[in-house]
Amino acid sequence: MSVCRVCKKESPLISKAPGACLDCIRIKPDDSLPFALECHRQTRLAFRLPPEPPSEENSPSCKICVNECKIPEGQYGYCGIRKNEKGKIIAPSSEYGKLSWYLDPLPTNCVADWVCAAGTGAGYPEFAYSKGPEYGYYNLAVFFHACSFNCLYCQNWHFREETFSSKLRHVSEPLKSISPNVSCICFFGGDPTPQIPFALRLSRVAIENKKGRILRICWETNGSMHRAYLQRMIEISLKSGGTIKFDLKAWNQALHIALTGVSNRRTLENFAYTARRFEERSNPPLLIASTLIVPGYIDEEEIGKIATFIASVNPQIPYRLLAFYPTFYMNDIPTTPKNLAYACYDEAKKAGLRNVSIGNQIILFYSLDNQFF
Repeated sequence: MSVCRVCKKESPLISKAPGACLDCIRIKPDDSLPFALECHRQTRLAFRLPPEPPSEENSPSCKICVNECKIPEGQYGYCGIRKNEKGKIIAPSSEYGKLSWYLDPLPTNCVADWVCAAGTGAGYPEFAYSKGPEYGYYNLAVFFHACSFNCLYCQNWHFREETFSSKLRHVSEPLKSISPNVSCICFFGGDPTPQIPFALRLSRVAIENKKGRILRICWETNGSMHRAYLQRMIEISLKSGGTIKFDLKAWNQALHIALTGVSNRRTLENFAYTARRFEERSNPPLLIASTLIVPGYIDEEEIGKIATFIASVNPQIPYRLLAFYPTFYMNDIPTTPKNLAYACYDEAKKAGLRNVSIGNQIILFYSLDNQFF
């Protein structure tokens, strides 16, 4: 049980990171965010990552993501991938990246599995090999070792140990894993954003090598990339039958910064932009959204506002709610209770969304009311 450093309230739903309760973050952001941002600084220094996006005047600027780092001489950008060497930004190119990959048998536990071609056969026969789940086929799961956010509850936080230590891999290496029974590629991490030129290059070559066979290109992302890269992602996914999954982590700007260290402005803008292309191919859906229900921080109000935003651009966009498991720096609060998950589900439906799901129930998270989620 922790204490809010602003109002001094004690509760099992307050985490030492970000250090303040949900009410204080929403109502008193000027008082709450300094504690959260200091926590972000410390968590990043622990992995030798820049404590905040660098913004040194007259330094070369990176435009890959929302952080738009102005990187000082000899130092790295926020993602830990780009470095200023003698006034020039040096980074892995479209030919090289810091990543790992593996073949994941389909159907898999993808966030989009309840609506995507691999999990349901949606779009058969143009975009799927079978009318139902694609048993006998594989997803090439491409995991990037860098991110443009700093989520305090990151479920894949170990990638930070690889950002500097892993060696650069040539684009030809993961391409060797694409056998005839690989029907999709999913880019995740970390996040694809810091290494998006590599992901786009790999996608184009993989599709060319497939010679007309089905190969869907999918993404799980925080949506913080520059619009020019997003446009190319959309085109590749639209044509291949893939899905772009945006992780909408929070609606309230202060809360988003407290949890991730970064603004959600670019994410919401990019989501709305992608949504305008949704009707061009709704089966399988081009776009889905998901939100992790973090007890004490992501509540019914937050989900309701995210859902209202999604419904305002297109109520047909699928929205998946995910259960939280204590990990990384927010390992001191409980798993998502089922009563909170169901309440969030109701709020999303009430907002007008027509396709809402509660995911990862198979994990059987233990809830606050001593029942399995």
